[in-house]
Amino acid sequence: MKPRLLVTSLLVLGLAACGSTSDTSSQTSTPPSSDLGAVKKDDALAALLPPEIASAGKLRVGSNIQNPPNNFYDQDGKTPLGSEVDLVKAISAKLGLTAEHSDMAFSSLITSLETGRVDVTMAAMNDTAERQQKIDFVDYFTSGITIMVQKGNPQGVKSVDDLCGKGIAVNLGSSQEQFAKEQSEKCKAAGKPEVQLSVTDSDTGNQNQLRTGRVAAILNDLPTAVYVSKTAGDGQYFEVVPLAPINGGPYGIGVNKKNAKLSEAIKGALQSLIDDGTYEKILTTWDIKQGAITKAAINGK
Repeated sequence: MKPRLLVTSLLVLGLAACGSTSDTSSQTSTPPSSDLGAVKKDDALAALLPPEIASAGKLRVGSNIQNPPNNFYDQDGKTPLGSEVDLVKAISAKLGLTAEHSDMAFSSLITSLETGRVDVTMAAMNDTAERQQKIDFVDYFTSGITIMVQKGNPQGVKSVDDLCGKGIAVNLGSSQEQFAKEQSEKCKAAGKPEVQLSVTDSDTGNQNQLRTGRVAAILNDLPTAVYVSKTAGDGQYFEVVPLAPINGGPYGIGVNKKNAKLSEAIKGALQSLIDDGTYEKILTTWDIKQGAITKAAINGK
């Protein structure tokens, strides 16, 4: 599930806790790595930073570090890796800062931003109109909801209508949770059983549920679902239902609404990385070029 298949390792540990065993022979030793050495500080962009962040010399990043290929831990359990990690490092370098990650529950990210615990959030969070009521977003990627099932799709989930009456795992506070609840209402309106929703704060726990058959599917974002299906158990545990992404939209770097200068600085840094090719190199490294954007935007504008 990760370049070093750490998620596979975590999956093994989770299954072992349930009294199951798993083969770890598929783990590899060399994770992908984006070469960020060429990214240099842009003084004009750095001048846009709020003084307190510029003087601190760091960008405090709130994330939920369990979502490969976007963000996850290396085998040491301490070093963040992933496409988002590389991208926020490059943005920070462009602004003369060092990125400093804080790992927290997805459901607490916006609150942590509002209370000033972190400067930004970056955790495969969809930029939605509802969330824009609380925070601003610098959009950096386009994704959508994907259905992941057990290898061979034993419960025959081929469309969203097939979710009716089945156990579905999602992350707490996510767009997937909202979609699953909406789909459940549609199921009931059509006279079908409602979705049996399992809401957790753990991607690993959700994968354990799917692999052991406690749920029929996981709803996750496109990059994560594709990456997990290709790597967990050497590609033998899961597969993605071949559907167009559901409710496609942008991922956004969250910024406190009181910090418009920081939003503008990050937007400028991201656009510079797009223009010089660094952005494309990062997405290519993590095999997610299909979600690339060409213009950085704040709240979609």
